[in-house]
Amino acid sequence: MGEIRLRQICLVAPHLEPAVGHIADILGLEVCYRDPQVGKYGLENPLLSAGTTLLEVIAPTQEGTAAGRFLEKSRGHGGYMVILDCDDPDERGRHAGSMGVRVANVIDHPPYRGVQLHPRDCRAAFIEFNHTEGSDGMMAPYPPAGPDWQRSIRTDTTVALTGVELQSPDPWDLARHWGGIFGIPVTPDEFERPEIVLGNVRLRFRRGGSEAMTGLTFQVRDVPQVLGAARSRGCPCGGDSFWLAGVTFHVVG
Repeated sequence: MGEIRLRQICLVAPHLEPAVGHIADILGLEVCYRDPQVGKYGLENPLLSAGTTLLEVIAPTQEGTAAGRFLEKSRGHGGYMVILDCDDPDERGRHAGSMGVRVANVIDHPPYRGVQLHPRDCRAAFIEFNHTEGSDGMMAPYPPAGPDWQRSIRTDTTVALTGVELQSPDPWDLARHWGGIFGIPVTPDEFERPEIVLGNVRLRFRRGGSEAMTGLTFQVRDVPQVLGAARSRGCPCGGDSFWLAGVTFHVVG
């Protein structure tokens, strides 16, 4: 089915601020786009460029939104969607269907096409496969991030988003389920914990009381500087991590 790469992570928060401002200031990221189309769904959604990967934060602006219901059920977890670039999202959707994973929504805005899988069937988070016709490579046009998203890339503080953490009471079972959806084998890391290695990111599966996307890992230029910035903004910190917008931000050099 070809290679898949992480294109975008979506977090959900009760309000955009101070979460988005803190993320931008701590990690040295810049907002590249705010999609006016999401307003009709009762949402607002700035996207920030983390290297060639996008970090989106959505927040409900009215009652009764899917994002709002997610917040009510998630018990504080903010990880919402893992969005992946591939050659044929429809084929990926059919493959998922063969496993009993339903397609929840199809986005057809040429040249962009996205296939979103049902979060209840995915477990832990939404999965979306997408493709932009005529757009190859991570620096190529990507309509959800706006027409000039590449101009917002800043690497003085943050180099790249390199890891996504998901938790489950049975992490190997969740990892095998996601590996089956992706068509990629699960391998043990150096501590014999399950992970899935994609072209530009590692998905790491950890033990936890519920199934959720709980963490992101960023390669940064100066770990102490980033952690100091997080502390100065009141973010809980521990080790090489800080907590913000319902997920743990791990930083590595």
